[in-house]
Amino acid sequence: MALYQERGVVLDSLVFLRDLAIILLVAKVFGICARKLHAPEVVGEILAGLLIGPAVLGFVKQSDFISQMAEIGVVMLMFEAGLATDMTKLKKTGAKATAIACAGVFVPIISGTVLFMSFYGWGELGSEQMLKGMFIGTIIAATSVSITVAALKEIGKLSGTIGTTIVSAAIIDDVIGIIVLTFVLSAKNENTNVWMIVFKAIAFFALAILTGFVVYKVFEWLDKRYEHTRRIPIAALVYCLAMAYVAERYFGIADITGAYVAGVVLCNLHDAKYVERKVDVSSYMVFAPVFFAGIGLKVSFSEMGPMLLLFSAAFVLVACLAKIAGCGLVSRILKFNGRDSLKIGVGMMTRGEVALITAQKGLSLGLITPEFFTPVILLILVSSILAPIILKKLFAGEDQGKIS
Repeated sequence: MALYQERGVVLDSLVFLRDLAIILLVAKVFGICARKLHAPEVVGEILAGLLIGPAVLGFVKQSDFISQMAEIGVVMLMFEAGLATDMTKLKKTGAKATAIACAGVFVPIISGTVLFMSFYGWGELGSEQMLKGMFIGTIIAATSVSITVAALKEIGKLSGTIGTTIVSAAIIDDVIGIIVLTFVLSAKNENTNVWMIVFKAIAFFALAILTGFVVYKVFEWLDKRYEHTRRIPIAALVYCLAMAYVAERYFGIADITGAYVAGVVLCNLHDAKYVERKVDVSSYMVFAPVFFAGIGLKVSFSEMGPMLLLFSAAFVLVACLAKIAGCGLVSRILKFNGRDSLKIGVGMMTRGEVALITAQKGLSLGLITPEFFTPVILLILVSSILAPIILKKLFAGEDQGKIS
C-alpha cells in the first residue's frame, strides 16, 4: 500500500506532462486546421485552449506550470519581434508611434469610464464610482501586442513600416499605461508613489541604452569569433531573459518590454537572423503554443449572469472599437492612408496578460470584484482571435516581399 501511495504521489506530480502533451497536440492540430481555412495559426491555438479548458471539455486546467511556460512563450515572441526590427524604420516611426500610443491609452480610458458608469451608476468627479470607472478604462487601455507580432510574422509583415509602428506604439503604450495605472491606484492607495514609478520607467530605458551599447559590442565580438554557432543564440537568449527579469523586478516595467528591448539591441548583429531562427524553433515547438492555448484555458462561463453577460458584450465591443478608433484616427492624421491606419488600429486591439495583471491589481485594492475577470478574459479571447484574422484580410493581395 505504501508503494502504491508513493507511486500515486509521483503520478499526481507528473500531471503537467500529460497536460503539456494534450496542449501541444490539440494546439498544433487546430493551428494546422486554421491555416487550411486561411486563418492565422494562433487563432486555432487559442480555440484549442478554449476547447480543452474549463469552458468546454475540462481536460486541462490552468496551473502555475502552464502559466510559467506561457510567460516564457510571450517573452520569446517579443524577443523575436525585437530581433526583426529595422532600426531605420524604428527611428522613422518613433514620434508617430508615441502619438498613436497616447491615443491608444486615453481614448479607451474615457470610453471605459463612460461604459462602467452607464451600467453601474454615475458618480461625481473624484468619487469612488468614477475611480472604478477609470480603472475599467485603464484595463481597456492595456495593449498586448504578442498576438499581433505572431500574426504579422506569419504573413511576413513584422519588419515593415506598419509592423514596426504597431510594435513601437504598443511598447510605448505599455509604459504610458503603467504610469496611468499608477495614478489611478494612487488615488485609492495613498502609499503609491507616482513619481517613483515614472522615474523607474525613465531609468530603465536609460539603463537599456547605456548597457545596450556595451552588450552590442560584446556580441559583435562574439559574432566575429564564433560566427553561425549555437553559442550566439544561447547567449542572446540569456540576455533576453535577464532583461525581461530586470525590467519587471527592479523597474516595474512589463517583462515583455525588457525582452523586446533586448531584441532591438541585438537586431543589427550580422547573425541576428540566425539567432531569430534558432529562438523560433523552441518558441514554435513548445512555448508559443502553450501561451496561445493558455488564453483559452483561462475562459470559464460558470459565473456569467444576465447583467454580467450584457456588460461583457458591451465591454468587449467598446474596448475593441476604442483602440481602433483612437489609434486609427491619429494614424490617419499622421498621413498614413486609410487602409494602413486601420491596420495599425486593429494591430493595437489585442489584449493579453497586461490586462489580467491590471485587473488583479484592482482586485487587490477593491476597485473591482472577482466577477469582472470574466469580461476581461472574454476581451482577451475575442481580440486575440479577431485581430489576426482582420490583419490577414487587410494585408491580403499585397506582395509578401513588399515593405508595408
